[in-house]
Amino acid sequence: MLNLFKQSGLRFLWLSVVVFIIDQVTKHWIVANLEPYQAIQYTSFFNLTHVYNYGAAFSFLSDAGGWQRWLFTGIAIAVCGLVTWWLKETTRQQVLLPVAFCLIIGGALGNVFDRLMHGFVIDFLVLYYEDWYWPAFNVADSAICLGALLLVVDMFKNKGNENE
Repeated sequence: MLNLFKQSGLRFLWLSVVVFIIDQVTKHWIVANLEPYQAIQYTSFFNLTHVYNYGAAFSFLSDAGGWQRWLFTGIAIAVCGLVTWWLKETTRQQVLLPVAFCLIIGGALGNVFDRLMHGFVIDFLVLYYEDWYWPAFNVADSAICLGALLLVVDMFKNKGNENE
């Protein structure tokens, strides 16, 4: 079993734990220091704003009545299981792909924890330009996006190596 962790992408699972911890610590700090919907402007394009997301990405289905909490939790847990299986299948030589998988797992579990504990996800990072606002997000969302970007990079990097 220990050999499986050394010889596969499972050796990077520590990264999922780090993402989860940073995500939860930052959310805890936001809850402890900002009232709901309070914003602190840091630059002309960035705020910390304490908000709740009852839906999924971009507040999709946020006003659906509560059932979406369990749907998104189930989907995230299923995705984490599938991605963990893929992670186990990666080889010792692969680095980018298992790192991407671990970022996705850590981020997904950070948001699942929020849904299970609070019934919503705590978001707080807000980017904007004049009157255009990007939807609020958090560290978990950032890790998921970075992981997805690394998956694309890995796909292009290994495009000619289908047998690996």
